[in-house]
Amino acid sequence: MALKSKDKMSTNPFFESWNTPFAAPPFSQIQPEHFRPAYDRAFAEHARQIAAIAESSEAPSFENTIAAIEKSGRMLARIDLVFGNLAASDTNDALQAIERDMAPLHARHWNAVFLNADLFRRIDTLFSRRETLGLDAESLRVLERYHLDFVRAGAKLDGEERKRYARIGERLAELGTAFGQNVLADEQEFVLPLKESDLDGLPDFAREAAAGLAGERGTDAPYAITTSRSSAEPFLQFSRRRDLREKVFKALTARGDNGNAHDNKNTIAEIVKLRAERAKLLGYSTFADYRLADSMAETPDNARILLDQVWTAARSRALEERDALQAMVAEEGSNFALAAWDWRYYAEKLRKERYDFDEAEVIPYLQLDKMIEAAFDTARRLFGLDFRERKDIPVYHPDVRVWEVSRNGEHVGLFFGDYFARPSKRGGAWMSSFRDQENIEGRVTPIIVNTCNFPKASPALLNFDEAKTLFHEFGHALHGLLSNVRFPRLAGTNVARDFVELPSQIFEHWLEEPAVLEKFAIHVETGKPMPKALLEKLNAAHNFNQGFATVEFLGSAFADLDFHALENPGDVDVSAFEKQSMARIGMPDEIAMRHRPAHFLHIFDGDGYSAGYYSYMWAEVLDADGFRAFKEAKDPFDPEIAKRLHDYIYSAGGTRDYAEAYRLFRGHDPKIDALLEGRGLKAA
Repeated sequence: MALKSKDKMSTNPFFESWNTPFAAPPFSQIQPEHFRPAYDRAFAEHARQIAAIAESSEAPSFENTIAAIEKSGRMLARIDLVFGNLAASDTNDALQAIERDMAPLHARHWNAVFLNADLFRRIDTLFSRRETLGLDAESLRVLERYHLDFVRAGAKLDGEERKRYARIGERLAELGTAFGQNVLADEQEFVLPLKESDLDGLPDFAREAAAGLAGERGTDAPYAITTSRSSAEPFLQFSRRRDLREKVFKALTARGDNGNAHDNKNTIAEIVKLRAERAKLLGYSTFADYRLADSMAETPDNARILLDQVWTAARSRALEERDALQAMVAEEGSNFALAAWDWRYYAEKLRKERYDFDEAEVIPYLQLDKMIEAAFDTARRLFGLDFRERKDIPVYHPDVRVWEVSRNGEHVGLFFGDYFARPSKRGGAWMSSFRDQENIEGRVTPIIVNTCNFPKASPALLNFDEAKTLFHEFGHALHGLLSNVRFPRLAGTNVARDFVELPSQIFEHWLEEPAVLEKFAIHVETGKPMPKALLEKLNAAHNFNQGFATVEFLGSAFADLDFHALENPGDVDVSAFEKQSMARIGMPDEIAMRHRPAHFLHIFDGDGYSAGYYSYMWAEVLDADGFRAFKEAKDPFDPEIAKRLHDYIYSAGGTRDYAEAYRLFRGHDPKIDALLEGRGLKAA
């Protein structure tokens, strides 16, 4: 038995060097049963490394403490990145069971690190003497960040408070995992089978996607709709069947709130209560105060000031839009009141009427492959990057593609693109990594992944919002790929939550540039570029329905802050609280939050964007003002501005104060008027 166990352990790929190109994860060799023994060994190894640092008889120095911490836990980081991506992108029962089992163990391990009194004493000693250590700017920054990390993780707590803080962390890890798995379970369970007569109004691309889903989900019907946004939203936009739109909309918005075994309301109540308690242990009035203390906004009040400014203009515009849509209903001879499941359908009709613009005309020009090429070409023109597809890099699913990224012939990193929806993938779109850039013990290049949920078809076509999502996530990818720092703690996207969206959101602007669309918006059948007349219609309709889009986002942002601004949540009634939050801001009945609490993965599937969903709007102030620099130069690829964008935003990671980084790029602090103008909400 001992020999068999040894043999089994020796074949665990996490215990071996990866002899794949660029040491990419050998996915074909990695099985679910490898993770638990790998985690056991990695936790033990990291614990020994931390103990050696904490218990060292040498006086604390930057090298034997901060640099040593940065060099520790390499096996654990490698396992975490692989497991986290698989659990989100291609999960199964075995991986979900491991995820549930490991969540509290993971939290326990990191609690032991951050609550190690001897280790914190060394860090605190260095921090108190930081001005006398002769450190360069990046070393000083990483010392300051580690000190803050430990303080915010409870390092100054004692006795029972210390123990309670640790228990809260373990329980929150369990709850976050359960929340995400519940949402995925509801998404997997809902399938609306459709027959030919149910497709009235759907354009060809939506029909083809529905046919593909029917086959993928194994339904007897020839077509199907799911609660993936790439499936549900086109149906809501084009279907003439109001009864079916209602079914799809209610299923989409009820994920995690169906009163079944996957219901998340009790989970949310406990998360909110425990987060508030954790914040109080650290001396903050609310969890929102705690989270935003380490952000550009600094306080919840500052975040609300921005949201309130935009809300006033957005709500007013949304009410105008609502009245116009209700008038369309009446013009058709119908007497029903506009409902949330009607909005996208009538908005599409109104846009066609006002601008002679039909999004279905645009979609054949937005081929997924061409939009990927467009993103790559934009990165080449801005930053000198080249992308070459590699078929010899292992992947975790047949749909995944890999490109080698280089600049001037030198390897920069690998980019994985995982674009299609499937039942084993959680909803949404995100950037993550299999390896982060660093240069602490020699150059380590990044392995970055973009994950989306586009409908799978041949050829795959996108609507304009999906194309923007592709550019958005690729902006995050560039933040990881272009990172050029020494320390892992400061690499890539390891920045403040309300700064991290700047690289992603500013990159979206290039999709709307005529120079990009004229080259890459190519009709799937004719091979001809988008006609100038259609491009002009697209630009003219740019700000159509922006009241709706802004309000549905802001509703979620306000609810997030409201939940996390509770000083003593008690056993919060999630449904009642949601209604109160929306009533407070005067949310129109005809518009639903972009993410209702029960499926709000950003804020309840782990800490993620908790008390920080506002950051998309905060970063939009930065990106709108930032892109103005290119507009002012009358060149979207101005080399001097692109270099500043590269040097101070994309490649610098967290090496300097974020407001300073923005000023170095732009030359001044950001101004909100660019955001309002960009959304068409600025008063004439």
